[in-house]
Amino acid sequence: MSPPTQPALVLASGSRTRAAMLERAGLTAILDKPLVDEEEVKLAGRAEGVPADAVAEALAELKAQRVTRRHPGALVIGADQMLDCEGIWFDKPADRAGARDQLLSLRGKTHQLVSCAVVLRDGQRLWHKVDRAKLTMRWFSEAFLDDYLDRAGEEVLHSVGAYQLEGLGAQLFQKVEGDFFTILGLPLLPLLGFLRVHGVGTE
Repeated sequence: MSPPTQPALVLASGSRTRAAMLERAGLTAILDKPLVDEEEVKLAGRAEGVPADAVAEALAELKAQRVTRRHPGALVIGADQMLDCEGIWFDKPADRAGARDQLLSLRGKTHQLVSCAVVLRDGQRLWHKVDRAKLTMRWFSEAFLDDYLDRAGEEVLHSVGAYQLEGLGAQLFQKVEGDFFTILGLPLLPLLGFLRVHGVGTE
């Protein structure tokens, strides 16, 4: 008797980091990047006084909704991450100068990363999870910062806050509180638990 067929798994994202996390966990996901105006959602959230975690959840679901209709019967994962430092939200920097400005703004302060994942099937929400991590950046000199930016290169443009904690960005921090996967942008362990219940992954 052949084993039951697993439902297709779709990641509604263009994030290389999230795709790599699923792949390293042994999951094969179809990547389908949605067209979402994230800045419009964030501007509306700011205007209405919505907290960062609610905006992350809204964006994660919107991404999944944009993709689910193209994959009937599939489990579609939407995900988003917000960086909140003293009420200011940070986006991915557009260039090196933007990355430098962000890191100077975060230097010596504690900020919060909020990561959310939402799973839909045929447009219906089946599950979601919001998780948070607190990171305290140490005080560093501008000479150190410029050296860091030189060594990190284009990688600083691929994440909010202009750092990758799993690499050279670890040198920027004094203290980290929270789940490592959440910091990378996905509450992976709860997601894996949900997917196992729905026949994706191994028991």
